Amino acid sequence: MKKENANITQHNFSPTTEKNRVREIQLPNALLIPEVVKLMEEGHTVTLRLRGFSMRPFLEDNRDKALMKKATNPKVGDPVLAEIGDKHYVLHRIIRIEGDRVTLRGDGNIGVEICRLKDIKGAVIGFYRKGRETLDRTDGKKWKTYSWLWTHLFPVRRYLLAAYRRIWIPLFGTI
Repeated sequence: MKKENANITQHNFSPTTEKNRVREIQLPNALLIPEVVKLMEEGHTVTLRLRGFSMRPFLEDNRDKALMKKATNPKVGDPVLAEIGDKHYVLHRIIRIEGDRVTLRGDGNIGVEICRLKDIKGAVIGFYRKGRETLDRTDGKKWKTYSWLWTHLFPVRRYLLAAYRRIWIPLFGTI
């Protein structure tokens, strides 16, 4: 997968309401994410529209949103917002923690990213999928079952993802 698809390139962020209507604006990551991190460090939760294809097949570009809070005790299996380079952020799953070294992988990726524990900026509480207003919580049975199954399918995941992209999406659309 291309590197630009492995990270979050832009987000829609809803910081204000006007007359009970939420306004969405689009900003580059380098400007937006540091401000989002500040909000989470102050104790706020933040909802970001997901960009990129690295968390396929269940999270889709510009369709789904992640509800996040400050990361306090990240564990293997958690989806997190991490800074993997200077102002370069990804929202991926932790697949390994060895001391201070954290290995991340997007569910739709084969490759990995490396960062330090201090670079984990946000923890995902849940996802709003397919335009729904109901949160799929990461501590819920549905997410835990999906996560266990998908992470254990890693050896054959590349073939499943290829079939999903080449056959499933053209015939049935995204999951």
